[in-house]
Amino acid sequence: MTRRVLLVATGDVMAYARHTGRPGLATAADLLAAVPGNLGVEVVTEDVQAEPSWDTSPSTMLRLARRARTALLDEGFDGVVVTHGLDTIEETAFLTDLLAGPAALRGGIVLTGAVRGLDELSSDGPRNLASSLVAAADPALRGVGAVVCVNDELHAARWVTMADATGVAALSSVPAPILGRVADGRAEMTATPPPRPPAARGEPETNVALIKTYPEMDPVLVTSVVDAGARGVVLEGTGVGNIPITLYATLSELAEWDIPVVVTSRCRTRPVALEDLPLALGLAAKVGAIGARGLAPVKARYALMVALGGGGRRAVRDWFARL
Repeated sequence: MTRRVLLVATGDVMAYARHTGRPGLATAADLLAAVPGNLGVEVVTEDVQAEPSWDTSPSTMLRLARRARTALLDEGFDGVVVTHGLDTIEETAFLTDLLAGPAALRGGIVLTGAVRGLDELSSDGPRNLASSLVAAADPALRGVGAVVCVNDELHAARWVTMADATGVAALSSVPAPILGRVADGRAEMTATPPPRPPAARGEPETNVALIKTYPEMDPVLVTSVVDAGARGVVLEGTGVGNIPITLYATLSELAEWDIPVVVTSRCRTRPVALEDLPLALGLAAKVGAIGARGLAPVKARYALMVALGGGGRRAVRDWFARL
């Protein structure tokens, strides 16, 4: 039986046509028509209006995540592919993964994009799309959750990041492995995917700030975003999750106000709680901070959005403990 895949196109670089007689954005149907050969997959196309990738709003990301979930749970699709600009594809992919829930067991959820426009020399878009459609239809992706597919590689949403904005091998999961590759018309899994995240509860809270820290940082830079309405804060620290001592009193106050503060790092770190680190490390936990458990700063922000859907600081701490 031929498998059905929903293709959701959001425009961006993959759809750019600059050099033809009709410059503009290609539709989902146009992108599908540019895919070479017969993939053996029934594809239903859908276009979604979205901001440029570098400015994709949380509301758009949530809309895409919910569309993928609905297509798999309620509409009987075997897989979903979302075309997306590469600037923030890792963020949309991770939010989609966090919200997928039981939909992840029904079929593949694949996000893809391109570095080169549709009509540029050696455009990578058609091949990336072809590989993504094949992967989304493959039962091998059931239970894996959202992945990003470029250059025939499958990357876990939790691990992937954009490492190179100039070449077609733009994404990397290092130090984690890639999950697999698309070859000979199928998805070949080569690594164990990360564990599934805790179930999302309630509506995600989108008003979450992300702040990069530095030595002797003025704490007003943190309190100002809370005064402006932020319901949670992610601090990008250094090392295993160190932040300036000047912020400790403020973090203690925010804990009393039931404002969760998640501490992550500009470095790769292990997925352990701050309070489980050796003596003299993870000191922010003593004033109420919550560790990001190895998540990159941008992904910790989306995790905090989802965690806040279940309640305040205590609920967030419990949710991150199971991440």
